Amino acid sequence: MLETEVERRRLFNWLPVPLGLGVILYFLADREPGLIAPLLGFALSALAASLLRHKRLAMAICLGFAAVLAGFAAGAWRTASIAAPALARLHVGKVTGFIEALEQREKGVRLVLLVTDMPGVDPQQRPRRIRVSTAATTLKPGDHIVATARLLPPPGPARPGGYDFARDAFFRGIGAVGNIAGKVALAPAPVPQSRQLAWSVAIDQARNALTERIATIGGGQAGAMAAALVTGKRGLITEPTNDDLRAAGIYHIVSISGLHMVLAAGTIFWLARALLALSPGIALFWPVKKIAALAAMFGATAYCVFSGAEVATVRSLIMTLVMLGAILVDRPALSMRNLALAAIIVLLREPEALLGPSFQMSFGAVAALIAFAERWQERPPDAAAASWPWPLRPLWLSAVGIIVTTLLATAATAPFGVYHFQTFNPFGLLGNALALPFVSLIVMPAAVFGVLAYPFGLDWPGWALMGWASGLVLQLAHWVAGIERSTMVLPAFDPVALALFALALLWLTLWTTALRFLAALPLCAGLALASDPTRPDILIERDGSGILVRGAEGRLVLAGKPSRFVLTQWLHADGDSRPPDDATLREGAACDARGCVIRLKDGRNVAYTKDRVAIVEDCQRADLVVTPLHVNGTCTARLIDRAALARDGATALGSMRGGSWRAYTAEDATRLRPWTRARPAPATVPSSSEPARTPANVPTEQAEDSGMLQ
Repeated sequence: MLETEVERRRLFNWLPVPLGLGVILYFLADREPGLIAPLLGFALSALAASLLRHKRLAMAICLGFAAVLAGFAAGAWRTASIAAPALARLHVGKVTGFIEALEQREKGVRLVLLVTDMPGVDPQQRPRRIRVSTAATTLKPGDHIVATARLLPPPGPARPGGYDFARDAFFRGIGAVGNIAGKVALAPAPVPQSRQLAWSVAIDQARNALTERIATIGGGQAGAMAAALVTGKRGLITEPTNDDLRAAGIYHIVSISGLHMVLAAGTIFWLARALLALSPGIALFWPVKKIAALAAMFGATAYCVFSGAEVATVRSLIMTLVMLGAILVDRPALSMRNLALAAIIVLLREPEALLGPSFQMSFGAVAALIAFAERWQERPPDAAAASWPWPLRPLWLSAVGIIVTTLLATAATAPFGVYHFQTFNPFGLLGNALALPFVSLIVMPAAVFGVLAYPFGLDWPGWALMGWASGLVLQLAHWVAGIERSTMVLPAFDPVALALFALALLWLTLWTTALRFLAALPLCAGLALASDPTRPDILIERDGSGILVRGAEGRLVLAGKPSRFVLTQWLHADGDSRPPDDATLREGAACDARGCVIRLKDGRNVAYTKDRVAIVEDCQRADLVVTPLHVNGTCTARLIDRAALARDGATALGSMRGGSWRAYTAEDATRLRPWTRARPAPATVPSSSEPARTPANVPTEQAEDSGMLQ
């Protein structure tokens, strides 16, 4: 069977796997590695593969090593090429900068500022780009503003093993997040806009103008959804609408990714080919299909640029361009080889994308669909379906296609979705089956018409049709979301289980012979690990504002006031579906004005203390004391104070034999990477009784940037 796979040239499809392994090894390093060693190793491995090209096994091994080293070098190169300072600690003061991007929100706007000055911060340590929220609504991209901002370094994970917003912000070039307090004033620019900034500003202004027009004509949330599909601006979509779309399993509709890119490129391809075919001379003597493919490539690229060129959109564009490019060289567009080539390009261009749910889910879904298409082409013809009348056969094939592709995509992406978001939508098949026909047949074609007619001022019918169809999609989503248990919360499992699930998916889709059935082995092992995840007994917020403790009855008990976003992350990671404002979360905690005491199942006590006087008493009576304050004295109990949290970030504790705890920290002080937070020196740790808090807008930004929109 392996010989058959080699003869079918399937080994090339595995090349992205060692490339991705090299990327993972790069991110596992505890300090920033150099670039010379992996490049040298890659060159030597590639040379060895060339010299051993007549010995197939040896050549394959050398190519595998070369791919691993190429992935490692790509990570090091990418980090070095975009490295920029990040804010080291809380900063409140004046900031000036150009508005690079602006997005309307339900309340106010969110800005990305290209900083020109930040008094009080060393220019060598000044962030190049920051993101802030403000209530001012008269601003526009390109304005040079001055304002007083409250800024923090991009926060680390909300829990050990959780989404690392600081790493994501680093690769987006954002060095601080926060909000603007008070007035925002226009100020003379100290330097003229660069060409790149002027280009970004022009695109963002056009996007905002079109977003407002589509949202106004479409009306309400239907218009907001229609605008998001065209311009990528999702700020007008309310959270209840997002919740309905998630519960219905169709949240991917409002994120411009593979589905939209394929529909847009496919519509342009079909239109161009149909128009060219109207001329007999052109149809007979010109390469109509290739010209249509070029038109679709140009249209998809323009769509990507205009929609903001987000990471997921660029990745989808690369996949689309590779498949359309196959048409130009007379190769099949949908093939696993093209998908492997797209994965190689993406990993070399943006190696950090491998760690995010968007890359994993999009490539996993497409791999499953292509593997099924390969098997489907080998099937014997269906004589019964071929004998059906013409109106019924296309409807039957479309219905079967939607159901099968949705099942395949759901099965392929479910492990990644559960790992990153701890949620599963069992009625996603129903939601997609009902909504995708409207999106594919009405919404996206109307969007293409609207964009083409927009320069002539004749675009309103397209936006009106989009709004109407989007409204129907939202009604369907609301109905599906209303079904009981439309959203299931599952506990977070170990990365090893995720790796086994990924291996099973790769093994099943990349082989063509019966060898693929061995995928059952890593799949069963992954299910075994995921079904019995390790759950911590205590979770502590990174600023000490709250803790979650597994009480005597085995349920999580809350003390303090952590942010709503963090609390939701904690509960979902434990498989707890209670909302963060559920009153039962406080049951089991004995609290007064100074703090709370929670008894564990084994009889030990955990004290959460907000008062210095109470710390002395709690240190004598409790087994563990957690406080957002800085403690200078000694404590007979185990103590986690502000200094420990400033060093370690969010902390989780698991019970061990002998009455001790094992600590898991979100930030390892021994890891020194460009995106890790600078640890404050002990002498600089504040000793005030007020804990440092995160700006109110940061949790929302974390939720949006964590890939949930992808």
